[in-house]
Amino acid sequence: MAQRIDVKDLDIYYSDFLAVQGVSMLIEPKSVTAFIGPSGCGKSTFLRTLNRMHEVIPGARVDGTVEMEGVDLYGADVDPVAVRRQVGMVFQRPNPFPTMSIRENVLAGVKLNNKRISKSAADELVESSLHGANLWNEVKDRLDRPGSGLSGGQQQRLCIARAIAVKPQVLLMDEPCSALDPISTLAIEDLVAELKDEYTIVIVTHNMQQAARVSDRTAFFNIAGTGKPGRLVEMDDTATMFSSPSQQATEDYISGRFG
Repeated sequence: MAQRIDVKDLDIYYSDFLAVQGVSMLIEPKSVTAFIGPSGCGKSTFLRTLNRMHEVIPGARVDGTVEMEGVDLYGADVDPVAVRRQVGMVFQRPNPFPTMSIRENVLAGVKLNNKRISKSAADELVESSLHGANLWNEVKDRLDRPGSGLSGGQQQRLCIARAIAVKPQVLLMDEPCSALDPISTLAIEDLVAELKDEYTIVIVTHNMQQAARVSDRTAFFNIAGTGKPGRLVEMDDTATMFSSPSQQATEDYISGRFG
């Protein structure tokens, strides 16, 4: 079941350094939300707070709340590992586990969560996850070969299959196409459009055209200068953001005047 995420007054710190300041936004379920903005403005940092990946860096912390269906993900009694099960992540560079087969890669997250699973259930999960990532027909005859032997675009779809195998409610994607060629990029974009029927998807992208193509809503982040915190400038339906944004800075960025 896809979930909505409600962020209120979020400040993100690395030790004493305020990296991102005062972000409030509502991320709608079963939709694609794109984060755009110049490098270093906090897009990826903010994305990682949505599943508490931010905290794996020593000294990293947040003030404010990130609520999913009314539960604060940063509540004292909330297990970060449980949060990461519900909120999956796909990274910039495809990162299949090199020593594992395609099949083992898909099941890696499930096994990490200590889920005992029968062979028949595992077979079904591998097939359904690879179907979900539009990869099954390309790899069904070589499931026992290394995942690292696939092309870059296939590896990224394998990582998406691995992420959806644990049945999350939200999928975070941090520039998932930046290391891929145009054909593979198109395959991932088509896949995102299909996946939003089941998941809440948040994608960070440097590619304006990609944001315009794949997302329902777009959030523009900006930074006033080096050493200053990143901020959310505005967020709206993607069509509105790209045709008539309310802030001049957004228009300047989208039209290529800076960034």
